[in-house]
Amino acid sequence: MIQIAIVTSVPSVIETLIKDSILKKAIDKKVLNLKLLNLRDYGIGKYKQIDDTPFGGGGGMVLMPEPLFDAIDDAMTWMKEKEDISVILPSPLGKKWNQAVAEKFSKKKSIILICGRYKGLDERVIKKYVTDQFSIGDFIMTSGEIPSMIFLDSIVRLVPGALNNLDSVLNDSFSHELLDYPHYTKPRDFRNTVVPSVLLGGNHKQIDKWRNDHRKKRTINYRPDLWEKYIKKKESEKNNE
Repeated sequence: MIQIAIVTSVPSVIETLIKDSILKKAIDKKVLNLKLLNLRDYGIGKYKQIDDTPFGGGGGMVLMPEPLFDAIDDAMTWMKEKEDISVILPSPLGKKWNQAVAEKFSKKKSIILICGRYKGLDERVIKKYVTDQFSIGDFIMTSGEIPSMIFLDSIVRLVPGALNNLDSVLNDSFSHELLDYPHYTKPRDFRNTVVPSVLLGGNHKQIDKWRNDHRKKRTINYRPDLWEKYIKKKESEKNNE
């Protein structure tokens, strides 16, 4: 089981995205132990304040340190596995999130995701708690809930038991060196378009070759950057033989 805590000021967003997803099944199957911490519960004063204006001036608001310190401390207290807790913050400062990173974190026992908002969070929170910062792309979003959900979903689907077919996961695009091959299901003939005959013959050697050929064609056509990386790796392996 993997345990993940999410610190967010809008837990309803997370709950909505989880409700009808594989994440809900992972929770029901006790593959994922998930806790949502509402940052507003840790807000200061009568109005549960969680943000304030930045020192030095400028537009926007900054999440205050005290509510975040208290929420993250509670998340860590909740964790049963308290060693090697990863605290992840979606941030343009971070490295790009990818499948290899998701695989790395799927092997962790304890993760805390912090959903930023506004101009970001007080730097003292980052220095005290954050172990990793990652970006989902070169653009800015209004809040950290959606990036955090991308991290969460891509991690949990790789945890054994989350999905019914682990082989399917291991052959996904980005889990494999090349993009995935085309997939077909019933009926064989649909609106005068038929399934390739090689997939119907039962010759697994031919099927494997067809699939591998289409992986290569797709990667060359759609992601030449991945194809170049693949070729360089194969050349390096050949030179080291």
